[in-house]
Amino acid sequence: MGMVKAWRFSWTPATAKLALLQQHHQNGFSNGGEKKHELSLRSPAPAPAIAMATKMTPSLSQKERKQTVMSWSWSLVCGLMLFGLGLISLFTGHVASDLEWYSQRLVMNTSLSSFYTKRNGNGREAIDVWKSNYSKFYYGCSQRGPRYASAVKERSSNGYLLIATSGGLNQQRTGITDAVVVARILNATLVVPELDHHSYWKDDSDFIHIFDVDWFMSYLAKDVTIVRRVPEKVMRSMEKPPYTMRVPRKSEPEYYIEQVLPILLRRRVLQLTKFDYRLSSNLDDELQKLRCRVNYHALKFTKSIHELGQKLVMRMRKMAKRFIAVHLRFEPDMLAFSGCYYGGGDKERDEFAEIRKRWATLPDLSAEEERKRGKCPLTPYEVGLMLRALGFANDTYIYIASGEIYGGEETLRPLRELFPNFYTKEMLASEELKPFLPFSSRLAAIDYIVSDESDVFVTNNNGNMAKILAGRRRYMGHKRTIRPNAKRLSALFMARHQMNWETFSKKVKSCQKGFMGDPDEVKPGRGEFHEFPQACICQKPFKDIEKSNDRDHHSAGKTKSTYNVEKPGEKALQISIKRNMGKERLSLGDDEKDEVFPD
Repeated sequence: MGMVKAWRFSWTPATAKLALLQQHHQNGFSNGGEKKHELSLRSPAPAPAIAMATKMTPSLSQKERKQTVMSWSWSLVCGLMLFGLGLISLFTGHVASDLEWYSQRLVMNTSLSSFYTKRNGNGREAIDVWKSNYSKFYYGCSQRGPRYASAVKERSSNGYLLIATSGGLNQQRTGITDAVVVARILNATLVVPELDHHSYWKDDSDFIHIFDVDWFMSYLAKDVTIVRRVPEKVMRSMEKPPYTMRVPRKSEPEYYIEQVLPILLRRRVLQLTKFDYRLSSNLDDELQKLRCRVNYHALKFTKSIHELGQKLVMRMRKMAKRFIAVHLRFEPDMLAFSGCYYGGGDKERDEFAEIRKRWATLPDLSAEEERKRGKCPLTPYEVGLMLRALGFANDTYIYIASGEIYGGEETLRPLRELFPNFYTKEMLASEELKPFLPFSSRLAAIDYIVSDESDVFVTNNNGNMAKILAGRRRYMGHKRTIRPNAKRLSALFMARHQMNWETFSKKVKSCQKGFMGDPDEVKPGRGEFHEFPQACICQKPFKDIEKSNDRDHHSAGKTKSTYNVEKPGEKALQISIKRNMGKERLSLGDDEKDEVFPD
Protein backbone atom coordinates (compact mmCIF):
# COMPACT_ATOMS: atom_id res chain seq x y z
CA MET A 1 0.00 0.00 0.00
CA GLY A 2 2.76 2.38 0.93
CA MET A 3 4.63 1.66 -2.29
CA VAL A 4 1.52 2.39 -4.31
CA LYS A 5 1.14 5.76 -2.60
CA ALA A 6 4.80 6.48 -3.20
CA TRP A 7 4.30 5.78 -6.90
CA ARG A 8 1.34 8.20 -6.90
CA PHE A 9 3.45 10.77 -5.15
CA SER A 10 6.27 10.28 -7.65
CA TRP A 11 4.26 12.03 -10.34
CA THR A 12 5.18 15.46 -9.13
CA PRO A 13 6.78 18.29 -11.14
CA ALA A 14 10.18 16.78 -10.24
CA THR A 15 9.14 13.44 -11.71
CA ALA A 16 7.75 15.12 -14.77
CA LYS A 17 11.12 16.77 -15.24
CA LEU A 18 12.79 13.40 -14.90
CA ALA A 19 10.51 11.95 -17.55
CA LEU A 20 11.36 14.84 -19.88
CA LEU A 21 15.05 14.21 -19.33
CA GLN A 22 14.52 10.54 -20.14
CA GLN A 23 12.72 11.44 -23.36
CA HIS A 24 15.44 13.93 -24.26
CA HIS A 25 18.12 11.24 -24.04
CA GLN A 26 16.08 8.73 -25.94
CA ASN A 27 15.62 11.23 -28.76
CA GLY A 28 19.29 12.13 -28.61
CA PHE A 29 20.45 8.53 -29.03
CA SER A 30 17.90 7.91 -31.72
CA ASN A 31 19.04 10.93 -33.74
CA GLY A 32 22.63 9.79 -33.40
CA GLY A 33 21.84 6.53 -35.15
CA GLU A 34 22.27 4.49 -31.98
CA LYS A 35 19.88 2.14 -30.22
CA LYS A 36 17.48 3.73 -27.72
CA HIS A 37 18.11 3.06 -24.06
CA GLU A 38 15.22 3.51 -21.61
CA LEU A 39 15.60 4.77 -18.09
CA SER A 40 13.21 3.13 -15.62
CA LEU A 41 11.59 5.39 -13.04
CA ARG A 42 11.57 2.50 -10.59
CA SER A 43 15.14 1.34 -11.22
CA PRO A 44 17.55 4.26 -11.61
CA ALA A 45 20.52 3.70 -13.89
CA PRO A 46 23.76 2.64 -12.17
CA ALA A 47 26.84 4.77 -12.36
CA PRO A 48 28.50 2.71 -15.16
CA ALA A 49 25.57 3.60 -17.36
CA ILE A 50 26.84 7.17 -17.48
CA ALA A 51 30.15 6.10 -18.92
CA MET A 52 28.39 3.74 -21.31
CA ALA A 53 26.19 6.56 -22.52
CA THR A 54 29.30 8.62 -23.19
CA LYS A 55 30.88 5.83 -25.23
CA MET A 56 27.74 5.35 -27.27
CA THR A 57 27.82 8.92 -28.63
CA PRO A 58 31.20 9.24 -30.38
CA SER A 59 29.78 11.66 -32.93
CA LEU A 60 28.83 14.20 -30.27
CA SER A 61 31.08 17.10 -29.39
CA GLN A 62 32.83 17.25 -26.05
CA LYS A 63 30.32 19.87 -24.84
CA GLU A 64 27.36 17.72 -25.87
CA ARG A 65 28.88 14.66 -24.20
CA LYS A 66 29.35 16.69 -21.05
CA GLN A 67 25.68 17.78 -21.13
CA THR A 68 24.62 14.18 -21.67
CA VAL A 69 26.66 13.00 -18.70
CA MET A 70 25.17 15.78 -16.52
CA SER A 71 21.66 14.84 -17.60
CA TRP A 72 22.25 11.21 -16.76
CA SER A 73 23.59 12.33 -13.40
CA TRP A 74 20.40 14.28 -12.71
CA SER A 75 18.36 11.22 -13.72
CA LEU A 76 20.35 9.08 -11.33
CA VAL A 77 19.88 11.54 -8.46
CA CYS A 78 16.13 11.87 -9.09
CA GLY A 79 15.76 8.13 -9.39
CA LEU A 80 17.55 7.55 -6.09
CA MET A 81 15.36 10.17 -4.42
CA LEU A 82 12.20 8.47 -5.70
CA PHE A 83 13.48 5.08 -4.59
CA GLY A 84 14.13 6.50 -1.12
CA LEU A 85 10.64 7.98 -0.98
CA GLY A 86 9.23 4.61 -1.92
CA LEU A 87 11.05 2.92 0.93
CA ILE A 88 9.94 5.57 3.39
CA SER A 89 6.33 5.37 2.23
CA LEU A 90 6.44 1.58 2.47
CA PHE A 91 6.82 1.94 6.24
CA THR A 92 4.69 5.03 6.83
CA GLY A 93 1.85 4.23 4.39
CA HIS A 94 -0.01 7.52 4.41
CA VAL A 95 2.93 9.92 4.33
CA ALA A 96 3.34 10.16 0.57
CA SER A 97 -0.29 10.81 -0.24
CA ASP A 98 -0.54 13.36 2.57
CA LEU A 99 2.56 15.15 1.27
CA GLU A 100 1.01 15.25 -2.17
CA TRP A 101 -2.24 16.70 -0.80
CA TYR A 102 -0.48 19.28 1.34
CA SER A 103 1.81 20.34 -1.50
CA GLN A 104 -1.18 20.83 -3.81
CA ARG A 105 -3.12 22.66 -1.12
CA LEU A 106 -0.17 24.99 -0.52
CA VAL A 107 -0.36 26.09 -4.16
CA MET A 108 -4.14 26.36 -3.99
CA ASN A 109 -4.17 28.32 -0.76
CA THR A 110 -1.62 30.74 -2.15
CA SER A 111 -3.72 31.34 -5.24
CA LEU A 112 -6.92 31.52 -3.20
CA SER A 113 -5.66 34.28 -0.95
CA SER A 114 -7.48 36.82 -3.10
CA PHE A 115 -10.72 34.92 -2.41
CA TYR A 116 -10.48 34.83 1.35
CA THR A 117 -9.27 38.40 1.66
CA LYS A 118 -9.49 41.24 -0.80
CA ARG A 119 -6.54 43.44 -0.10
CA ASN A 120 -6.49 47.21 -0.36
CA GLY A 121 -4.38 49.98 1.06
CA ASN A 122 -5.94 49.58 4.51
CA GLY A 123 -5.38 45.80 4.79
CA ARG A 124 -7.96 43.01 4.65
CA GLU A 125 -11.63 43.17 3.83
CA ALA A 126 -14.43 40.67 4.47
CA ILE A 127 -14.52 37.10 3.19
CA ASP A 128 -16.52 36.77 -0.02
CA VAL A 129 -19.40 34.68 1.33
CA TRP A 130 -21.54 34.87 -1.80
CA LYS A 131 -19.52 32.90 -4.31
CA SER A 132 -16.20 31.13 -4.74
CA ASN A 133 -14.37 31.81 -7.99
CA TYR A 134 -12.60 28.51 -7.44
CA SER A 135 -15.80 26.53 -7.97
CA LYS A 136 -15.85 27.10 -11.72
CA PHE A 137 -12.97 24.67 -12.16
CA TYR A 138 -15.09 21.67 -11.09
CA TYR A 139 -18.35 20.00 -12.08
CA GLY A 140 -20.56 17.11 -10.99
CA CYS A 141 -19.96 13.85 -12.87
CA SER A 142 -21.79 10.59 -12.20
CA GLN A 143 -22.00 8.91 -15.61
CA ARG A 144 -21.74 5.14 -15.83
CA GLY A 145 -18.36 3.75 -16.85
CA PRO A 146 -17.82 1.99 -20.22
CA ARG A 147 -17.74 -1.46 -18.54
CA TYR A 148 -20.80 -0.86 -16.40
CA ALA A 149 -23.14 -3.85 -16.72
CA SER A 150 -26.85 -3.39 -17.32
CA ALA A 151 -29.36 -4.03 -14.57
CA VAL A 152 -30.35 -7.63 -13.92
CA LYS A 153 -33.88 -8.37 -15.12
CA GLU A 154 -36.53 -9.18 -12.52
CA ARG A 155 -36.81 -12.85 -13.55
CA SER A 156 -33.05 -13.34 -13.45
CA SER A 157 -32.42 -11.49 -10.19
CA ASN A 158 -31.45 -13.15 -6.91
CA GLY A 159 -34.72 -12.15 -5.24
CA TYR A 160 -36.73 -9.20 -3.98
CA LEU A 161 -35.24 -6.70 -1.54
CA LEU A 162 -37.58 -4.85 0.82
CA ILE A 163 -36.19 -1.78 2.60
CA ALA A 164 -37.67 -0.06 5.66
CA THR A 165 -35.99 3.32 6.12
CA SER A 166 -35.55 5.14 9.42
CA GLY A 167 -35.70 8.70 10.75
CA GLY A 168 -36.84 11.95 9.16
CA LEU A 169 -36.83 12.97 5.51
CA ASN A 170 -33.09 13.37 4.97
CA GLN A 171 -32.07 10.40 7.08
CA GLN A 172 -34.51 8.33 5.02
CA ARG A 173 -33.02 9.82 1.87
CA THR A 174 -29.64 8.30 2.75
CA GLY A 175 -31.36 4.96 3.30
CA ILE A 176 -33.11 5.08 -0.09
CA THR A 177 -29.85 5.99 -1.82
CA ASP A 178 -27.95 3.14 -0.20
CA ALA A 179 -30.84 0.71 -0.79
CA VAL A 180 -30.36 1.08 -4.55
CA VAL A 181 -26.63 0.43 -4.22
CA VAL A 182 -27.20 -2.64 -2.02
CA ALA A 183 -29.71 -4.02 -4.55
CA ARG A 184 -27.04 -3.57 -7.21
CA ILE A 185 -24.45 -5.38 -5.07
CA LEU A 186 -26.85 -8.30 -4.47
CA ASN A 187 -28.19 -8.42 -8.05
CA ALA A 188 -31.63 -8.12 -6.48
CA THR A 189 -34.90 -6.57 -7.58
CA LEU A 190 -35.60 -3.56 -5.36
CA VAL A 191 -39.11 -2.93 -4.09
CA VAL A 192 -39.91 0.79 -3.67
CA PRO A 193 -38.63 1.55 -0.13
CA GLU A 194 -40.97 2.09 2.80
CA LEU A 195 -40.71 5.33 4.78
CA ASP A 196 -40.61 5.54 8.56
CA HIS A 197 -44.01 6.30 10.16
CA HIS A 198 -42.93 5.88 13.78
CA SER A 199 -40.10 8.37 14.24
CA TYR A 200 -40.25 11.51 16.40
CA TRP A 201 -42.25 13.37 13.72
CA LYS A 202 -45.00 10.71 13.33
CA ASP A 203 -45.40 11.42 9.61
CA ASP A 204 -47.45 8.76 7.80
CA SER A 205 -46.37 9.89 4.29
CA ASP A 206 -45.35 7.12 1.89
CA PHE A 207 -42.74 7.25 -0.86
CA ILE A 208 -45.30 8.27 -3.49
CA HIS A 209 -46.41 11.25 -1.38
CA ILE A 210 -42.93 12.80 -1.34
CA PHE A 211 -41.02 11.48 -4.37
CA ASP A 212 -41.94 10.99 -8.01
CA VAL A 213 -41.97 7.18 -8.01
CA ASP A 214 -42.32 6.77 -11.81
CA TRP A 215 -39.28 8.97 -12.41
CA PHE A 216 -37.36 7.11 -9.70
CA MET A 217 -37.98 3.74 -11.34
CA SER A 218 -37.34 4.83 -14.94
CA TYR A 219 -34.22 6.89 -14.25
CA LEU A 220 -32.51 3.98 -12.50
CA ALA A 221 -33.71 1.28 -14.93
CA LYS A 222 -30.17 0.74 -16.26
CA ASP A 223 -28.79 0.37 -12.74
CA VAL A 224 -31.34 -1.66 -10.80
CA THR A 225 -34.73 -3.19 -11.57
CA ILE A 226 -37.30 -1.55 -9.28
CA VAL A 227 -40.90 -2.67 -8.73
CA ARG A 228 -43.71 -1.18 -6.66
CA ARG A 229 -44.43 -4.41 -4.77
CA VAL A 230 -43.54 -8.10 -4.68
CA PRO A 231 -45.70 -9.97 -7.23
CA GLU A 232 -48.65 -11.83 -5.71
CA LYS A 233 -47.63 -15.17 -7.22
CA VAL A 234 -44.23 -14.91 -5.55
CA MET A 235 -45.82 -14.16 -2.19
CA ARG A 236 -48.23 -17.09 -2.55
CA SER A 237 -45.43 -19.46 -3.43
CA MET A 238 -43.50 -18.66 -0.24
CA GLU A 239 -43.79 -21.15 2.61
CA LYS A 240 -42.79 -18.55 5.20
CA PRO A 241 -43.23 -14.76 5.48
CA PRO A 242 -40.35 -12.55 4.24
CA TYR A 243 -37.23 -12.88 6.37
CA THR A 244 -36.42 -9.70 8.32
CA MET A 245 -32.99 -8.65 9.50
CA ARG A 246 -30.99 -5.57 10.45
CA VAL A 247 -27.43 -5.20 9.18
CA PRO A 248 -24.71 -3.40 11.19
CA ARG A 249 -24.03 0.25 10.50
CA LYS A 250 -21.63 1.10 7.66
CA SER A 251 -21.33 -2.51 6.50
CA GLU A 252 -18.93 -3.26 3.67
CA PRO A 253 -20.15 -4.79 0.37
CA GLU A 254 -18.45 -8.04 1.42
CA TYR A 255 -20.81 -8.29 4.38
CA TYR A 256 -23.82 -8.14 2.09
CA ILE A 257 -22.32 -10.76 -0.22
CA GLU A 258 -21.33 -13.13 2.57
CA GLN A 259 -24.11 -12.64 5.13
CA VAL A 260 -27.16 -11.23 3.32
CA LEU A 261 -27.04 -12.82 -0.14
CA PRO A 262 -27.30 -16.47 1.07
CA ILE A 263 -30.49 -15.60 2.97
CA LEU A 264 -31.92 -13.76 -0.04
CA LEU A 265 -31.21 -16.75 -2.31
CA ARG A 266 -32.77 -19.14 0.17
CA ARG A 267 -35.89 -17.12 1.07
CA ARG A 268 -36.39 -15.24 -2.24
CA VAL A 269 -37.80 -12.16 -0.42
CA LEU A 270 -35.77 -10.33 2.25
CA GLN A 271 -36.52 -7.21 4.30
CA LEU A 272 -33.82 -4.96 5.83
CA THR A 273 -35.10 -2.78 8.67
CA LYS A 274 -33.89 0.50 10.26
CA PHE A 275 -32.05 1.11 7.02
CA ASP A 276 -30.03 4.30 7.51
CA TYR A 277 -26.24 4.53 7.16
CA ARG A 278 -26.09 0.73 6.82
CA LEU A 279 -23.60 0.85 3.94
CA SER A 280 -19.95 1.84 4.13
CA SER A 281 -19.00 5.37 3.11
CA ASN A 282 -16.04 3.99 1.11
CA LEU A 283 -17.03 2.10 -2.03
CA ASP A 284 -15.52 1.73 -5.49
CA ASP A 285 -16.11 4.65 -7.85
CA GLU A 286 -18.88 3.00 -9.89
CA LEU A 287 -20.98 2.37 -6.77
CA GLN A 288 -20.26 5.87 -5.48
CA LYS A 289 -21.43 7.35 -8.76
CA LEU A 290 -24.57 5.26 -8.52
CA ARG A 291 -25.16 6.87 -5.13
CA CYS A 292 -24.94 10.27 -6.82
CA ARG A 293 -27.32 9.31 -9.61
CA VAL A 294 -29.87 8.25 -7.03
CA ASN A 295 -29.47 11.18 -4.65
CA TYR A 296 -29.01 14.04 -7.11
CA HIS A 297 -31.10 12.89 -10.08
CA ALA A 298 -33.51 10.03 -9.36
CA LEU A 299 -35.02 11.39 -6.14
CA LYS A 300 -37.29 14.14 -7.45
CA PHE A 301 -40.03 15.56 -5.26
CA THR A 302 -43.66 15.24 -6.29
CA LYS A 303 -45.16 17.96 -8.48
CA SER A 304 -47.09 19.61 -5.65
CA ILE A 305 -44.03 19.85 -3.37
CA HIS A 306 -41.76 21.01 -6.19
CA GLU A 307 -44.13 23.72 -7.39
CA LEU A 308 -44.67 25.20 -3.93
CA GLY A 309 -40.94 25.13 -3.20
CA GLN A 310 -40.20 26.98 -6.43
CA LYS A 311 -42.90 29.56 -5.65
CA LEU A 312 -41.16 30.38 -2.38
CA VAL A 313 -37.83 30.71 -4.20
CA MET A 314 -39.38 33.14 -6.71
CA ARG A 315 -40.93 35.20 -3.92
CA MET A 316 -37.54 35.52 -2.23
CA ARG A 317 -35.97 36.49 -5.57
CA LYS A 318 -38.57 39.21 -6.16
CA MET A 319 -37.59 40.84 -2.88
CA ALA A 320 -33.84 40.45 -3.28
CA LYS A 321 -31.46 39.58 -6.10
CA ARG A 322 -29.75 37.08 -3.83
CA PHE A 323 -30.54 35.57 -0.46
CA ILE A 324 -29.19 33.09 2.04
CA ALA A 325 -30.97 30.12 3.58
CA VAL A 326 -30.24 29.30 7.22
CA HIS A 327 -31.03 25.79 8.38
CA LEU A 328 -31.68 25.94 12.12
CA ARG A 329 -31.77 22.65 13.98
CA PHE A 330 -32.89 23.92 17.35
CA GLU A 331 -35.75 21.58 18.17
CA PRO A 332 -36.05 20.25 21.73
CA ASP A 333 -35.13 16.69 20.71
CA MET A 334 -32.05 17.90 18.84
CA LEU A 335 -30.77 19.87 21.81
CA ALA A 336 -31.54 17.06 24.25
CA PHE A 337 -29.69 14.55 22.05
CA SER A 338 -26.63 16.80 21.87
CA GLY A 339 -26.25 16.91 25.66
CA CYS A 340 -25.72 20.68 25.52
CA TYR A 341 -27.01 23.44 27.80
CA TYR A 342 -28.27 26.84 26.65
CA GLY A 343 -28.84 28.78 29.86
CA GLY A 344 -32.47 27.92 30.54
CA GLY A 345 -31.90 26.88 34.16
CA ASP A 346 -33.53 23.91 35.89
CA LYS A 347 -36.54 24.05 33.57
CA GLU A 348 -34.34 23.41 30.51
CA ARG A 349 -32.33 20.69 32.26
CA ASP A 350 -35.46 18.84 33.38
CA GLU A 351 -37.06 19.02 29.94
CA PHE A 352 -33.95 17.75 28.16
CA ALA A 353 -33.44 14.97 30.72
CA GLU A 354 -36.98 13.71 30.07
CA ILE A 355 -36.48 13.75 26.29
CA ARG A 356 -33.15 11.90 26.56
CA LYS A 357 -34.95 8.91 28.07
CA ARG A 358 -36.08 8.04 24.52
CA TRP A 359 -32.54 6.92 23.70
CA ALA A 360 -31.61 4.27 26.22
CA THR A 361 -28.01 4.00 25.01
CA LEU A 362 -27.12 7.71 25.23
CA PRO A 363 -24.23 8.28 27.67
CA ASP A 364 -24.15 11.02 30.29
CA LEU A 365 -22.45 14.03 28.76
CA SER A 366 -20.86 17.17 30.14
CA ALA A 367 -22.51 20.17 28.49
CA GLU A 368 -19.36 22.25 28.95
CA GLU A 369 -17.12 19.59 27.41
CA GLU A 370 -19.48 19.05 24.49
CA ARG A 371 -19.42 22.77 23.74
CA LYS A 372 -15.62 22.84 23.83
CA ARG A 373 -15.55 19.90 21.43
CA GLY A 374 -17.78 21.80 19.00
CA LYS A 375 -20.66 19.36 19.32
CA CYS A 376 -23.30 21.90 20.35
CA PRO A 377 -25.50 23.46 17.64
CA LEU A 378 -25.13 27.23 17.44
CA THR A 379 -28.01 29.26 18.84
CA PRO A 380 -29.91 31.49 16.38
CA TYR A 381 -28.17 34.50 17.95
CA GLU A 382 -24.72 32.91 17.46
CA VAL A 383 -25.57 32.18 13.84
CA GLY A 384 -26.48 35.84 13.38
CA LEU A 385 -23.23 36.99 14.98
CA MET A 386 -21.22 34.68 12.74
CA LEU A 387 -22.93 35.95 9.59
CA ARG A 388 -22.50 39.61 10.51
CA ALA A 389 -18.85 39.00 11.38
CA LEU A 390 -18.29 37.32 8.01
CA GLY A 391 -19.56 40.44 6.26
CA PHE A 392 -23.29 40.08 5.67
CA ALA A 393 -25.03 43.43 6.08
CA ASN A 394 -28.18 43.73 8.17
CA ASP A 395 -30.25 44.33 5.01
CA THR A 396 -29.43 40.82 3.73
CA TYR A 397 -32.49 38.69 3.06
CA ILE A 398 -32.54 35.37 4.87
CA TYR A 399 -34.84 32.38 4.68
CA ILE A 400 -35.11 30.29 7.86
CA ALA A 401 -35.53 26.56 7.26
CA SER A 402 -36.49 24.95 10.54
CA GLY A 403 -38.97 22.95 12.50
CA GLU A 404 -40.03 23.77 16.03
CA ILE A 405 -37.57 26.18 17.68
CA TYR A 406 -36.94 25.60 21.37
CA GLY A 407 -38.01 28.78 23.14
CA GLY A 408 -40.06 29.98 20.15
CA GLU A 409 -40.06 33.67 19.21
CA GLU A 410 -37.99 34.60 22.25
CA THR A 411 -35.10 32.46 20.91
CA LEU A 412 -35.44 33.86 17.37
CA ARG A 413 -35.69 37.55 18.36
CA PRO A 414 -31.90 38.26 18.49
CA LEU A 415 -31.42 36.80 14.99
CA ARG A 416 -34.37 38.79 13.67
CA GLU A 417 -32.86 42.01 15.12
CA LEU A 418 -29.56 41.29 13.36
CA PHE A 419 -31.37 40.52 10.06
CA PRO A 420 -34.79 42.24 9.84
CA ASN A 421 -35.43 40.79 6.34
CA PHE A 422 -36.33 37.49 7.95
CA TYR A 423 -38.66 34.99 6.25
CA THR A 424 -39.99 31.47 6.76
CA LYS A 425 -42.20 29.21 4.65
CA GLU A 426 -45.10 30.07 6.94
CA MET A 427 -44.62 33.79 6.22
CA LEU A 428 -44.28 33.32 2.46
CA ALA A 429 -47.14 30.87 1.87
CA SER A 430 -49.63 30.80 4.71
CA GLU A 431 -52.69 29.54 2.76
CA GLU A 432 -50.84 27.40 0.23
CA LEU A 433 -48.99 25.67 3.03
CA LYS A 434 -52.09 24.39 4.84
CA PRO A 435 -52.36 21.05 2.96
CA PHE A 436 -48.77 20.25 3.98
CA LEU A 437 -48.96 21.23 7.65
CA PRO A 438 -49.87 17.77 9.04
CA PHE A 439 -46.83 16.21 7.32
CA SER A 440 -43.42 17.13 8.70
CA SER A 441 -41.50 15.36 5.90
CA ARG A 442 -43.33 17.32 3.20
CA LEU A 443 -42.64 20.56 5.05
CA ALA A 444 -38.97 19.54 5.29
CA ALA A 445 -38.97 18.89 1.52
CA ILE A 446 -40.14 22.47 0.88
CA ASP A 447 -37.32 23.81 3.09
CA TYR A 448 -34.93 21.54 1.20
CA ILE A 449 -35.90 23.06 -2.17
CA VAL A 450 -35.54 26.68 -1.01
CA SER A 451 -32.24 25.93 0.74
CA ASP A 452 -30.88 24.21 -2.36
CA GLU A 453 -31.83 27.14 -4.60
CA SER A 454 -30.40 29.81 -2.28
CA ASP A 455 -27.22 31.68 -3.14
CA VAL A 456 -25.70 30.75 0.20
CA PHE A 457 -26.66 27.91 2.50
CA VAL A 458 -25.79 28.20 6.19
CA THR A 459 -26.26 25.62 8.90
CA ASN A 460 -25.94 25.73 12.68
CA ASN A 461 -25.29 21.98 13.00
CA ASN A 462 -23.91 18.94 11.24
CA GLY A 463 -27.12 16.94 11.03
CA ASN A 464 -28.56 14.97 8.14
CA MET A 465 -30.12 17.83 6.16
CA ALA A 466 -26.94 19.88 6.54
CA LYS A 467 -24.82 16.99 5.20
CA ILE A 468 -27.15 16.03 2.36
CA LEU A 469 -27.49 19.63 1.14
CA ALA A 470 -23.75 20.30 1.50
CA GLY A 471 -23.03 17.31 -0.75
CA ARG A 472 -25.67 18.29 -3.28
CA ARG A 473 -24.45 21.88 -3.49
CA ARG A 474 -20.88 20.65 -4.04
CA TYR A 475 -22.10 18.40 -6.83
CA MET A 476 -24.16 21.18 -8.40
CA GLY A 477 -21.25 23.59 -8.79
CA HIS A 478 -19.91 24.21 -5.30
CA LYS A 479 -22.52 26.77 -4.42
CA ARG A 480 -21.45 28.58 -1.28
CA THR A 481 -22.19 26.45 1.81
CA ILE A 482 -21.14 27.73 5.23
CA ARG A 483 -20.90 25.32 8.13
CA PRO A 484 -19.70 26.73 11.43
CA ASN A 485 -16.35 25.71 12.86
CA ALA A 486 -18.15 25.23 16.17
CA LYS A 487 -15.08 23.97 18.03
CA ARG A 488 -13.21 27.25 17.57
CA LEU A 489 -16.23 29.55 17.46
CA SER A 490 -17.51 28.39 20.86
CA ALA A 491 -14.51 29.95 22.61
CA LEU A 492 -15.02 33.18 20.64
CA PHE A 493 -18.67 33.43 21.58
CA MET A 494 -17.85 32.92 25.24
CA ALA A 495 -15.25 35.71 25.09
CA ARG A 496 -17.35 37.99 22.85
CA HIS A 497 -17.61 40.84 25.39
CA GLN A 498 -13.87 40.83 26.05
CA MET A 499 -12.99 42.20 22.59
CA ASN A 500 -14.23 44.89 20.25
CA TRP A 501 -16.27 44.09 17.16
CA GLU A 502 -13.38 44.51 14.72
CA THR A 503 -11.26 41.98 16.60
CA PHE A 504 -14.18 39.57 16.94
CA SER A 505 -14.98 39.83 13.22
CA LYS A 506 -11.37 39.20 12.25
CA LYS A 507 -11.20 36.10 14.46
CA VAL A 508 -14.47 34.70 13.08
CA LYS A 509 -13.17 35.03 9.53
CA SER A 510 -10.00 33.24 10.54
CA CYS A 511 -12.01 30.42 12.17
CA GLN A 512 -14.19 29.95 9.10
CA LYS A 513 -11.39 29.43 6.60
CA GLY A 514 -11.85 25.88 5.38
CA PHE A 515 -15.54 25.84 6.36
CA MET A 516 -16.96 27.76 3.41
CA GLY A 517 -17.74 24.93 0.98
CA ASP A 518 -14.70 25.27 -1.28
CA PRO A 519 -13.41 22.32 -3.34
CA ASP A 520 -10.09 21.88 -1.51
CA GLU A 521 -11.39 21.85 2.06
CA VAL A 522 -11.24 18.11 2.66
CA LYS A 523 -8.66 15.41 2.00
CA PRO A 524 -9.66 12.34 -0.07
CA GLY A 525 -11.26 9.54 1.87
CA ARG A 526 -12.25 11.68 4.87
CA GLY A 527 -15.78 12.50 5.93
CA GLU A 528 -19.15 11.02 5.01
CA PHE A 529 -19.67 10.49 1.29
CA HIS A 530 -23.12 12.07 1.39
CA GLU A 531 -21.46 15.31 2.53
CA PHE A 532 -18.30 15.03 0.40
CA PRO A 533 -19.13 13.08 -2.81
CA GLN A 534 -15.52 12.96 -4.03
CA ALA A 535 -15.99 10.33 -6.73
CA CYS A 536 -18.73 12.42 -8.38
CA ILE A 537 -16.81 15.68 -8.71
CA CYS A 538 -14.45 16.10 -11.65
CA GLN A 539 -11.93 18.70 -12.66
CA LYS A 540 -12.58 20.62 -15.85
CA PRO A 541 -10.03 20.13 -18.64
CA PHE A 542 -7.67 23.07 -18.92
CA LYS A 543 -8.84 23.82 -22.47
CA ASP A 544 -12.43 24.28 -21.22
CA ILE A 545 -11.23 26.71 -18.56
CA GLU A 546 -9.38 28.69 -21.23
CA LYS A 547 -12.52 28.81 -23.41
CA SER A 548 -14.56 29.96 -20.43
CA ASN A 549 -12.06 32.74 -19.74
CA ASP A 550 -12.08 33.75 -23.40
CA ARG A 551 -15.88 34.05 -23.34
CA ASP A 552 -15.68 36.11 -20.16
CA HIS A 553 -13.15 38.46 -21.75
CA HIS A 554 -15.21 38.86 -24.93
CA SER A 555 -18.41 39.52 -23.01
CA ALA A 556 -16.61 42.12 -20.96
CA GLY A 557 -15.19 43.76 -24.07
CA LYS A 558 -11.61 42.97 -23.12
CA THR A 559 -8.72 41.81 -25.23
CA LYS A 560 -8.57 38.03 -25.53
CA SER A 561 -6.16 36.56 -23.03
CA THR A 562 -5.64 33.19 -21.36
CA TYR A 563 -5.55 34.67 -17.85
CA ASN A 564 -7.19 37.57 -16.14
CA VAL A 565 -4.30 39.90 -15.42
CA GLU A 566 -6.39 41.61 -12.76
CA LYS A 567 -6.43 38.33 -10.79
CA PRO A 568 -2.86 36.98 -10.62
CA GLY A 569 -4.00 34.36 -8.09
CA GLU A 570 -6.30 32.91 -10.76
CA LYS A 571 -3.33 32.38 -13.08
CA ALA A 572 -1.46 30.43 -10.42
CA LEU A 573 -4.59 28.41 -9.73
CA GLN A 574 -5.09 27.50 -13.39
CA ILE A 575 -1.43 26.54 -13.76
CA SER A 576 -1.85 24.25 -10.77
CA ILE A 577 -4.92 22.66 -12.35
CA LYS A 578 -3.14 22.19 -15.67
CA ARG A 579 -0.33 20.33 -13.91
CA ASN A 580 -2.90 18.02 -12.37
CA MET A 581 -4.84 17.26 -15.57
CA GLY A 582 -5.95 13.66 -15.71
CA LYS A 583 -6.80 13.55 -12.02
CA GLU A 584 -10.57 13.43 -12.04
CA ARG A 585 -11.06 13.01 -8.31
CA LEU A 586 -11.33 16.09 -6.19
CA SER A 587 -9.07 16.56 -3.20
CA LEU A 588 -11.51 16.54 -0.35
CA GLY A 589 -11.54 15.25 3.24
CA ASP A 590 -12.13 16.19 6.86
CA ASP A 591 -10.46 15.27 10.08
CA GLU A 592 -13.61 15.67 12.15
CA LYS A 593 -15.96 12.79 12.95
CA ASP A 594 -19.26 14.50 13.65
CA GLU A 595 -22.14 12.70 15.28
CA VAL A 596 -25.23 11.96 13.24
CA PHE A 597 -28.08 13.74 14.97
CA PRO A 598 -31.61 12.37 14.56
CA ASP A 599 -33.29 13.92 11.53
